[in-house]
Amino acid sequence: MQVFRGLASPALVAGGASAVTVGNFDGVHRGHQAMLALLTNEARHRGLASTVLTFEPHPRDFFAARAGTPEHAPCRIATLRDKLGELERCGVDRAVVLRFDERFASQSPEAFIRDVLLAGLRTRYVLVGDDFRFGARRAGDYAMLDAAGEVHGFDVARMNSYEVHGLRVSSSAVRDALAAGDMALAASLLGRPYAISGHVLHGRKLGRTLGCGPAGDDGFRTLNLRFPHRKPAAQGIFVARVHGLADHALEGVASLGVRPAVEHGGRMLLEVHCLAWPDTLPMEGGYGRCVKVELLHKLHDERHYPTLDFLRDGIAQDVRDARAWFAEGAR
Repeated sequence: MQVFRGLASPALVAGGASAVTVGNFDGVHRGHQAMLALLTNEARHRGLASTVLTFEPHPRDFFAARAGTPEHAPCRIATLRDKLGELERCGVDRAVVLRFDERFASQSPEAFIRDVLLAGLRTRYVLVGDDFRFGARRAGDYAMLDAAGEVHGFDVARMNSYEVHGLRVSSSAVRDALAAGDMALAASLLGRPYAISGHVLHGRKLGRTLGCGPAGDDGFRTLNLRFPHRKPAAQGIFVARVHGLADHALEGVASLGVRPAVEHGGRMLLEVHCLAWPDTLPMEGGYGRCVKVELLHKLHDERHYPTLDFLRDGIAQDVRDARAWFAEGAR
């Protein structure tokens, strides 16, 4: 999959005409996947490049910040890295990431059709959701887009909502499930376990100073991944599974949040302790690797521990609970 930041790349034009869908695609849930399957099928049938037009930051992030109420921005399900990875997994040819800023927010619906769909993407087919709106003040709708297609020679299609067990699948529904710690429901809506990926960073190396871990090693070493958004949809302590360190997935326990036990107002981090470190990988061998961490089951919210001894005991209990969860699932 080709990824373009903006519309100015000559390679975007050289790639030919597009079958386009437009949206935030936060989480790339099963509703998104159904839409992308239809898009890629139509693109192949018409000889077009299947193209997803998406935005960073999320438009609601932008409007919340402009209004001075950043707390009203939605919690983020996925990082841009993970969103692009899932779009590629769905077979999309091209992803175009536009910066959502003041200039773009003030663009009229007519200018969006003229400058983005026609001049930028050479659109011949557009697929949108049943609640699609576009342009300044959300003034553009499906009827306006369909009328423009008649004039400019592109087809417009609309896809209805997608439901799982009677529940409308949406990014809001996924956020609600993650906020409630219902990882099974989130996985059902996403069509896969909820996961976060990224490069392993050097941390404060506090875990290895917490005394003897449950396996008799020198502490609770963690893999540290940065979550680049201020408000992740899921927070707390989780049973986890790690991909990318060995030829098989590793069981673990993970913390996603601001590390209240050791910091105040810190950055968002995903910290993962593997229950068994691979024999073939040196203890320092995880740094710089790109790993994927699946959050399978929520154990509890983040906790503030008054001392490092309490922190060590809390982590040891989380490790025991994670082992028990995996053991129960293996029966």
